[in-house]
Amino acid sequence: MSQDPDLYYRIHAFVCTNRRPDDHPRGSCAGRGSESLRDYLKAQAKAKGVGGVRVNAAGCLDRCELGPVLVIYPEGVWYGFTSHDDIDEIIDTHLLGGGRVTRLMLTPDQK
Repeated sequence: MSQDPDLYYRIHAFVCTNRRPDDHPRGSCAGRGSESLRDYLKAQAKAKGVGGVRVNAAGCLDRCELGPVLVIYPEGVWYGFTSHDDIDEIIDTHLLGGGRVTRLMLTPDQK
């Protein structure tokens, strides 16, 4: 059995930027501002010196009603967020500190 190679990125954050029509019953993350929040996350992670991180736009992550949402790997931790303050807290607590922002975390039973 071979060993997995080292991670290319230490942290991979996927931010849903899926857009649906404004009148769609599930809504969409982009319709709730996820595109600009993703840009902010990317810029702030760089400005704060978070090493080994990749912030990516993602298509639908299928948690539309909870959006905007992001998921951080390799841990698989999901967050719902709405503001720059939320993003700053995720960066400082999770990406830099290794902790969790429990008030923003989503659980598997939330849909």
